Amino acid sequence: MPILSWLSRDDDIKAAASVPYRLLEAVPEHDGGGSDDRSENLLIQGDNLHALKALLPYYAGRVKCIFIDPPYNTRQDFAHYDDNLEHTQWLEMMYPRLELLRALLAADGSIWAIIDDDEGHYLKVIMDEIFGRRNFVANVVWQKKYSPQNDAKWLSDSHDHILVFAKNKNIWRPHPLPRTEEMDKRYKNPDGDPRGKWKPSGLDVRTYTAQYDYPIKTPSGRIVHPPAGRCWGVPKERLQEMIADNRIYFGKSGNNVPAVKKFLSEVKQGVTSMTIWPYKEVGHNQDAKKEIKAFNADDVFTTPKPEKLIQRVLQLATNEGDWVLDSFLGSGTTAAVAHKMGRRWIGIEMGDHAVTHCIPRLNAVIAGEQGGISKAVDWQGGGGFGFYQLGAEVFTAAGKINPDIAFPTLAAHVWFCETGAPWSGTAQGAFLGAHDGSGYALLYNGVLGDRRVNGGNVLTHQTLSAIRQAARAFSGQLVIYAAANRFGEDFLKRENIVFKQTPYEIEVR
Repeated sequence: MPILSWLSRDDDIKAAASVPYRLLEAVPEHDGGGSDDRSENLLIQGDNLHALKALLPYYAGRVKCIFIDPPYNTRQDFAHYDDNLEHTQWLEMMYPRLELLRALLAADGSIWAIIDDDEGHYLKVIMDEIFGRRNFVANVVWQKKYSPQNDAKWLSDSHDHILVFAKNKNIWRPHPLPRTEEMDKRYKNPDGDPRGKWKPSGLDVRTYTAQYDYPIKTPSGRIVHPPAGRCWGVPKERLQEMIADNRIYFGKSGNNVPAVKKFLSEVKQGVTSMTIWPYKEVGHNQDAKKEIKAFNADDVFTTPKPEKLIQRVLQLATNEGDWVLDSFLGSGTTAAVAHKMGRRWIGIEMGDHAVTHCIPRLNAVIAGEQGGISKAVDWQGGGGFGFYQLGAEVFTAAGKINPDIAFPTLAAHVWFCETGAPWSGTAQGAFLGAHDGSGYALLYNGVLGDRRVNGGNVLTHQTLSAIRQAARAFSGQLVIYAAANRFGEDFLKRENIVFKQTPYEIEVR
C-alpha cells in the first residue's frame, strides 16, 4: 500500500510509543452536575497526545465512536487556536494522535474526522495507513455554507469532508436514520385500505424477462402492456394473488396502469444515510455560531460545528450508553450532543476554552438549555461530568515509579500493558483478575496492609498465600509483579508463577 512520506516521518510513527503515561488529576471545583454521573463523563484539559495516552489503561477498546475536528491548517491564526502549522508539522501532530485514537476505539467502533481540502487528502492517506485502507467506509460531504461566498478569489468553498473509518469494517454497520415527517407525508390512503397509508410504486421493471411480458386487463376493461423494453415485476400468478389481496391499484376509475401499493406500516423504519449531507438536514456554520452565542456571546468560538451535524454522526454510529470521544473538543459541541442523546462522553481540549467555553456550555446542557437539538431529542437536563487535568508521569526520568502513584493507577497500567484491555478498577487484594487464561497480581504500596519495603511489596510465602486466597477460583498461570522475590526458579515453575520485578519489568505498551 502506498504511504505518505514527510521529513520527520521516521520519528513521528514512533512518537505515540514514546509518550509517557501520565495521571489524570481531578479538579472538583470545575465538575458539573450531580455526583451520580461525574465519574462517567470526562472533560479533560491538556495536550490531547498525553491525555489520550493517559486514557489507554482505562478505555482501550471501549470507545464506540470518535469524532474529531482537528485544525484544518488553513494558514490562518484564529483567536482560539493556531491553524497555521507548516504541512510537515501538521502531519507530525496528527499521526501519533490517530494511532492512540485507534487503540481506544472498540472493535465495532468507528472514527469520523472532519476536514477541508487543505489537508483532507493527506489525512485520508495517513488514516488509510493507521486504520487500514480496507476499513475506509466513506467520504461524507457536508454542505457547511448556505450561500456563495462572492468575494472568493477562485471558487466558493461550500463543503467539508468527513472521513469515516471503521475499526473493523467487516463487523461495523451504521444504524439507519430515523424517517422524517416529509418522507411519511408521501403516503396516503385514497381507497380507505384498512392496512393504512400507502404510496403507489411502478409495477414494471427494467430487467427484461419474456415470461413477465404479458397483457393486463384493468377493472375498466382496458388492456395495458409494460413499456417497450421492460416487463412486469411479477409473474401472472403472483399478480392475481396481489390483486386479490388489494395490493394492486388501478386508480379511482379502475382504468390506470397498475401500481403496487407500498404500505407505510411495512416499509423499513429507517433510512440508509447518503454521503452528501445538505445544510437543510444537518445545519451550517451560521447555525453553529448561533448555538454557542447562547452561552458565550462575548467570545464566540471561530469554527464550531452545528449540533445537528454531530447528532447525525451519533445516530449512525452509537446507541444510548455508548462511549463517545472527541480529542479536539473546541467549544464542546460533541460532548453537548452526546450528553443530550444519552451517550457517555470524553472530551479533551488543550486551551483555556476548556474552562471558558466548554464548562459553561456543558453546565447549560445539564441545566436543560433548549438550543441545538434539545427539542428534537426532548432534552430536559440532568447528568454531570468530572473535570480533569494532566498530572505527573507514572514513571520518573530514572525509570522509578512515581511515589505519588496510588495502587489503582499502577494496577490499571500493569493490567493494560499485559492484556491490552482496560482494567475494571476492581481488585481482590493484590489480585487484579484473569484474562485469556492468565491471572495477574500486583504487590505495591502496601496493598495487603504491610507497607514495609521488604514486607508487603515482596513475593513471600505470606503474600503468595494472600494472593492465592483472593484468586481461589482461578487455577491458571499467575503473573505477579513485586519489588522482590524470595522464591527460587524451581518453586516458581512448579507453582506456575511468572515473577516480574517492579519497576524494571513494567513495560510501556
